[in-house]
Amino acid sequence: MASVANPAGGAGDAPAPPAAPRKSVTGTRLWVAGLFLLPALVLLGAFVVYPIGYSVWRSFYDADGSGFVGLGNYGDIFSDDATLTAVRNTAIWVAVAPALVTALGLIFAVLTERVRWGTAFKLIVFMPMAISMLAAGIIFKLVYEADPDQGVANAVVTSVHDAFADASVYPKARPNATVSDLKASGGGAFTSTGTVRAGTPVLVPLVGIAPNKLPGSPKDAKAPPSGEGITGTVWLDFKLGGGGTKGEVDAGEKALEGVEVEAVKGGEVVASTKSGADGTFTLPGEADGAQLRLPASNFAAPYNGVDWLGPTLVTPAIIGAYVWMWAGFAMVLIAAGLAGVDRNLLEAARVDGANEWQVFRKVTVPLLAPVLVVVLVTLMINVMKIFDLIYVIPPQPSQDDANVLALQLYLASFGGGANDGLGSAIGVILLLLVIPVMVVNIRRLRRERER
Repeated sequence: MASVANPAGGAGDAPAPPAAPRKSVTGTRLWVAGLFLLPALVLLGAFVVYPIGYSVWRSFYDADGSGFVGLGNYGDIFSDDATLTAVRNTAIWVAVAPALVTALGLIFAVLTERVRWGTAFKLIVFMPMAISMLAAGIIFKLVYEADPDQGVANAVVTSVHDAFADASVYPKARPNATVSDLKASGGGAFTSTGTVRAGTPVLVPLVGIAPNKLPGSPKDAKAPPSGEGITGTVWLDFKLGGGGTKGEVDAGEKALEGVEVEAVKGGEVVASTKSGADGTFTLPGEADGAQLRLPASNFAAPYNGVDWLGPTLVTPAIIGAYVWMWAGFAMVLIAAGLAGVDRNLLEAARVDGANEWQVFRKVTVPLLAPVLVVVLVTLMINVMKIFDLIYVIPPQPSQDDANVLALQLYLASFGGGANDGLGSAIGVILLLLVIPVMVVNIRRLRRERER
């Protein structure tokens, strides 16, 4: 083999060139990259890695950390009724809320493309995202207020109900027991002990309502008119300032309009009527010898709506508040994905004879599948740690029925339970529940990158 002269002029093999400093894929020296990443790694270790490790270690100890209990805290999670309720409600949240928000976001995104004011609509739907969870909880606590005069939800429900069902006229009224022979006859009705006769006026004095609380503008009551059949008067046997004679229609006492009066013979209603604006009523001759009855519909308590925050509906009600907040988030992301869909594919489907529903179901949704998965997975992770709405909206008696794992973690550790071991175990369970969702999301992102 031929030799190569070295720099000194001697023959022999040339020395190997010095190794170049190792660089990363991006062309940066590794120690430089590590130096820039060091602050982030320190923060990541301090705020993520260390808390996770400490929580796992702390979950094996008792409430004050003095005694090792092994898996005892994990056993308590699945034996305590409150924690089991939290697990069940968390499962409901994960199964219902993300799917509902994603579906509404998809519908809003598709429909707003077809209206001229779509941008304004998107702005309105997205606006709740600017509100904190705490503020949204306070808002919906008022929305779900049981009193229809304060709670919007029950105001709507009662308005719709009263539009199709007759409301009671005077829910707090009752006969004046000292001067009237009308006695309670079951079911909220009042029936006279005696019978009525033609030509004999019937006086029906009622009490139990303040004169200034009567609905509308009631007129002064009049004495029963003379005439054929059975006549009478229903009135409020009381006036502001007092005075007058009980059981008699006195000047200034108010008429009770719209009170239903029935004539009953042998348990059968033979005639019925309602009092007029001056409180008077007239029953036909068939009522002669019958008992007088005021049915319960006159005095039934008004319909006050739905117990939104009761044990049965509290979780769906809070999910409704969550949907109100996050539907805009889903709509914006899906609308961004929809803007990148090839319109030629949609038009081709229409040319082939597909209707709009078929285009949406067979073309639009499959093309948006990657975006829908992103939204769904993000919301699933989000609802696993839902806390603020559950803590603020339900009243104290219903909070146990709305409990979720994130809230139970707080209650066990800081909300009076003072059991850091159990709280740490719940935190570890939450971490284990989130990890599979994160793994699926990471794999999906890698597949998207490889395409």
